This record gives sequence, structure tokens and C-alpha cells, in this order.
Amino acid sequence: MAHSGLILFVLLEIIVLRVVVWTAIERRHPAYEIRYREVIWGDVVAVLLVIAIGQGAGVVDGWFAMRPAIPASVMQLPLVYRFLLYVVLADFGHYWVHRLIHTPYLWRIHKWHHSPTYMYWLAGIRTSLPQQILVNIPYILAGALLDFSWPWLAVIIFTKNNLENDWMHLNVRWRSRRLEWFIVTPRYHHVHHSDKPEHYGANLASLFTIWDRLFGTYVDPETLPEKPRFGIGERLPLIRLALGV
Repeated sequence: MAHSGLILFVLLEIIVLRVVVWTAIERRHPAYEIRYREVIWGDVVAVLLVIAIGQGAGVVDGWFAMRPAIPASVMQLPLVYRFLLYVVLADFGHYWVHRLIHTPYLWRIHKWHHSPTYMYWLAGIRTSLPQQILVNIPYILAGALLDFSWPWLAVIIFTKNNLENDWMHLNVRWRSRRLEWFIVTPRYHHVHHSDKPEHYGANLASLFTIWDRLFGTYVDPETLPEKPRFGIGERLPLIRLALGV
């Protein structure tokens, strides 16, 4: 119980810090004009739905997702090395899942994520139930490298995944071509959210941009207009978007 209480306290702190820090950064260096009061309640509803979706996806993944056997020689490596390997492998798997759900066969389960016509740190929270089930798989498989009996490790991974998602959707005009050779930046990912269909399958990486460069999905952010338009060009019932149907 003490561990559970500590984890809950840390997670609440992380959520508060995300709201305060990200919003302060965006208001100081915005790339696009956004009226937070006009969109916040829709995003709050999205957050509540995503919390339920996350729980449901976890249950479904638990039915069939299996952790592979890892060689003893790998498991004997220091945790920091295994954690770095986990990050690389999970991100590689995430890239291919993301690419899969942009195919015509599975696009409907990813539409909700692309539906906002604005961009800021909370806009990227949307994930349908089938999308989350699929996205979880590479993280579960790579998770075999780690020992989750340590509660703090789960907190680190939770924090890393959420901050990574916030960061790539951040509404800031800051840019760094050097960093983009290695790490996804906001403007790098904003290409992917452009309302132009030719960009739907571009810049699919979640953390390491090398996947886009290796597998032909890289689009230089410099080729986009200064202020691209976002969205999917259609309005669908929220329940359909959240269920991916």
C-alpha cells in the first residue's frame, strides 16, 4: 500500500507539472495561435476516455501478449544498458505499428489521433481502443528486458512515454535541425499531423528519427508552410473515433 500511495503521488505530481510547464512554454513561444478555453473541455473528455481505453487495452493485451525469453547473458547486463536497449527496441516496434495503422486497412483506428484541427501538448492524447492495444505490443515485448518488481521503474517509463508524447505535439516555434537528425522534435512531428494526405505516412517515428530516414518515410519539416493546417477533413461521432470503427 505504501508503494501504491507513493506511485499515485508521483504520478499526480507529473500530471500537474505537465500542465504547468508545457503550457507556460507554449504561451511564451507559440508556433500557432490557439484559444485554450475553446478546446480544453473537449481535450479533458478525451483524457477521461483515454484513461478508460488504456485500462481496457491493458486487459486485452494481457490475454495474448507474451514476453519473449531473453538470453541470460543479456539479462545479466546492468539495468541501465537493458533500459536503453528497451527504449530502442520498443521505439523501433512503435514505428512499425504506427506505419501499420496508417495503411488503408487500419486507418480508421488512428483517425481520432489526427482529428484535432489545432496542435498543442495535449492534442496528441487521443488513441482509440484498437490502436492502443496494438501500440502496447512492442513495449510489452521489449519489457521482457526489465524487472518490473521495482515500482519506480514503472513510474520512469510512464513519465518517459507521456513526456515524449507531449513533447512531439508541443505548440512551439523552436527548431533544431541538428537535434532532428536523432530525436523527434515538435515541428518534425507536426509534419505528420498536416491535413495533406501525402503527409499522413510521413515522419512516423516516435522518438528516434533514424527509422524514418532508414525506411523512406522522412519528410523535411523545412518543406512545409510556416503554419500548416491540421485535421482529417471530416467530422465523425466521438464514440466511433474512440472505438476505432
